[in-house]
Amino acid sequence: MKITFKKEIKSTDNYSNDEIVNLLIKNRKIKNIDDFLNPKSPFDISINDFSTKYKLYFIKVVQLLKEIKKNDQMIVVYIDYDADGITGGAILWETLHLLGFKVMPYVPHRKLEGYGFSKKGIDNVKREFDPALIISVDHGITKIEEVKYAKKLGIKIIITDHHLKGDKIPKAEAIFHIPELSGSGVAYFFAKEIYMSLRGTLVTKQSQEKGIATAISGGLAMTTLEHNFKTDYLALASIGTIADLVPLTGPSRSIVKYGLKTFSGIKRYGIKHILKEAGIEGKEITPYEVGFIIAPRINAAGRLESAIDALRLLCTNDESKALALAKKIGQTNIERQDLVKKSVEEAHLSLRALATFPKIIILISEKWHEGIIGLIASKIAEKFYRPTLVLTKTDIGYKGSARSIPSFHITDFLRSLKKHLIDVGGHKQAAGFTLRKYQLTIFTTTAIKIANKLIKDKDLERKIKVDLKIPFLKINLSLVKALEQLAPFGMGNPKPTFYSEGVLTGAQLFGKTNNHLKIFAGGLELIGFNQADKFKDLSRGQKISVVYSLEIDKWNGREKLRGMVKIIS
Repeated sequence: MKITFKKEIKSTDNYSNDEIVNLLIKNRKIKNIDDFLNPKSPFDISINDFSTKYKLYFIKVVQLLKEIKKNDQMIVVYIDYDADGITGGAILWETLHLLGFKVMPYVPHRKLEGYGFSKKGIDNVKREFDPALIISVDHGITKIEEVKYAKKLGIKIIITDHHLKGDKIPKAEAIFHIPELSGSGVAYFFAKEIYMSLRGTLVTKQSQEKGIATAISGGLAMTTLEHNFKTDYLALASIGTIADLVPLTGPSRSIVKYGLKTFSGIKRYGIKHILKEAGIEGKEITPYEVGFIIAPRINAAGRLESAIDALRLLCTNDESKALALAKKIGQTNIERQDLVKKSVEEAHLSLRALATFPKIIILISEKWHEGIIGLIASKIAEKFYRPTLVLTKTDIGYKGSARSIPSFHITDFLRSLKKHLIDVGGHKQAAGFTLRKYQLTIFTTTAIKIANKLIKDKDLERKIKVDLKIPFLKINLSLVKALEQLAPFGMGNPKPTFYSEGVLTGAQLFGKTNNHLKIFAGGLELIGFNQADKFKDLSRGQKISVVYSLEIDKWNGREKLRGMVKIIS
């Protein structure tokens, strides 16, 4: 493992806390510091700010929506089944519903229909709803043939997505493709623009045709939407953004920074009961709670069962239904955790049987649940620091999920093998793909051969880039409070990390099974979760080096500084 640091502060240096914060900002190559520290509210950001072409697109979108409303036709919001898609789908479906459209959500079944548009899914939508328009959330940008198929059936398509484009793009009525946002972020700005464009015209038309009662009802809907775009929808978009590991910079940072603040006062039954069921009701919600507690529950429904339950939970106005659904997806999440643990253990066994360790790991199963193969790939890639492909058998062949290391663009790699695949899509470090049974051997053989040429030994050396090398004695509570200006932390804006050297003054194990480590050095308490194996190598008075982050432990109104150990040597 190679540890480097961007800047060193020596014991003789005299930096103020604000100067240290400015050092971190400079090292992160943040150009507009004021915009970063004080981002604009997402409510004040228009989708037109992302591209001038969207203004022209929206003229077409508004005309189409008005025509559909006039003819009393159906719209279907076609939603991806992960947390990003479900939260974005909830925003868009509910916006159209409150604006008075005939609109239904559709979430494809992961196993029976697969990711995004499929001919089977489009046939199901046509048969069940016969819509004039389908709007995608968090998918569609690579589905050329499927969009063509829908148009042959007389269904217009609007695409909202953020995934990597292919060589060609579908011929849809309009495409809102914004890679710097999550799928839910695109849905938020798209839905808000619809609301801004139609809020006056629809209420006026209703009042003219149906009288004052409908006008009052329409006015209440507009008031509700105005409130939601400043509160609930920001909370939903922040969940999707964090869950999809979108860099927390620019407008995505705005969504998460403002969205997290809304959780304390949220009245949406679904969110309230997720927090309650998870045991975090009343606590401050940070990216950690979203990424490791809230989003996995939403994801679990789509991984093992039907994601429509997660959508219903987020949208229901019935508290008893919210309570029941929150309990149900909470239990599903426990089942998902158990299934992942068992499958990862099986993956480790198969890897231990290998005579030599490959530069790319490819694991194939006849029985792993396709809803968890991405989680298996993530854990294997993290442990062995290699690009990892995990495939499981399906009715037509194999479905695969891939996770990678920072130096290897996994989606570009898989697209270079597209002649051996049915479909592929994703991001730099995560992808999904499918192939037929007869393609498996040639795909795996070719993938290993090409990866062995592309991946260098130096790429497989785990690298830790620390923000600051700093003496333990310069760490204090006021510094951590100053660092909170940089929050929220996450992908693209990680929590600052520090490298310090000092003398160990104490060490102990804790936890129900003594699986956690606590050490003391330089007057600082540091916690190493699941690092009990290091305890046997520690002794009082020895010199140690630690890579860690900092946090404030708040308990009974008291604040205590502590470090969170990443590496100890």
